[in-house]
Amino acid sequence: MERLAVVILNWNGEEFLRRFLPGVVECSVGIHAPEGCEVTVVVADNGSTDGSVAWLTESYGSGGDSLRVALLTLGRNYGFTGGYNRALASPLLEGYDYFLLLNSDVEVTAGWLGPLVEALRGDASVGAVMPKMRGYERREYFEYAGAAGGFIDALGYPFCRGRIFGTVERDEGQYDTPRDVFWATGAALLIRAALWRRLGGLDEAFFAHMEEIDLCWRLWREGYRVTVVPRAVVYHVGGGALPASSPRKTYLNFRNNLAMLYKNLSRGRFAAVYGVRLGIDFLQALGYCLAGRFAFGAAVVRGHRDFWLRMRRGLARGEASVAWPPGRVLYRGSVALRYLVGRRKFENMM
Repeated sequence: MERLAVVILNWNGEEFLRRFLPGVVECSVGIHAPEGCEVTVVVADNGSTDGSVAWLTESYGSGGDSLRVALLTLGRNYGFTGGYNRALASPLLEGYDYFLLLNSDVEVTAGWLGPLVEALRGDASVGAVMPKMRGYERREYFEYAGAAGGFIDALGYPFCRGRIFGTVERDEGQYDTPRDVFWATGAALLIRAALWRRLGGLDEAFFAHMEEIDLCWRLWREGYRVTVVPRAVVYHVGGGALPASSPRKTYLNFRNNLAMLYKNLSRGRFAAVYGVRLGIDFLQALGYCLAGRFAFGAAVVRGHRDFWLRMRRGLARGEASVAWPPGRVLYRGSVALRYLVGRRKFENMM
């Protein structure tokens, strides 16, 4: 009997827990678990100050419910990266075969776990897998954070099968074929526990944003594949902890994207990419300012500054940094240029 832990990292998310946790339990535990797999749902609380812990204790703290949902309290907010690293290193999760990182604002569907587990069981070269992700509000559309799998272009800009920058496609079954992807969204990521431990989990220097792309890049470099299984479907609210309207989110995305490239590229390739990115990102900051969004323009500049002055020295660069990930999950052109000339669907990219 294999063991799988569905781990939800919570920070002041009582509203989402009330709305989505019962469905996660119902669709994942007991008779709804994949055949031959024992599933435990774990909520790791990242120092919440709302009523999350009280509600969890009242709802799942005794009797049979305490066997269906386990509560870990981390004491303070360690961010997405530190929170998950501490939760998955807990003695409570020793001996598990699979970890599934799941955001608290995700609605799962019946039978969602089976296809994901099958993908790992069926091919030892697959290290991590994700479901197809649709929007919770616009349910017929893909969701921004993961859609039908993540990719990256020659300048390090991430995009998705079903979402290019701000353009999100309607899901009409066009991406229902399972395939390799460069990265799987951290909002719903199933990974082999042994690989998680071997790679050291998420890089805590990132705090939040881009950390799952860095993790998946390290998986590729270790010789493992990352795939999407569209037969498994979840619905994501998105922006629960940090909305897109926050300059803080912009700051973390720009800073951490540079950190990810620095960690995983050879020095020569990083220097070449950064030379181009510096100009493009400056134009992006200028565009924000011309539109009156000065806080966002400043966030781009601070992202570059803090990468160089505060973050870079603390990053663990791989011993065998590579030029790029495999071609089948890399778009060798510029997704930004394609987007500007009107190519705004994934089918026009790869």
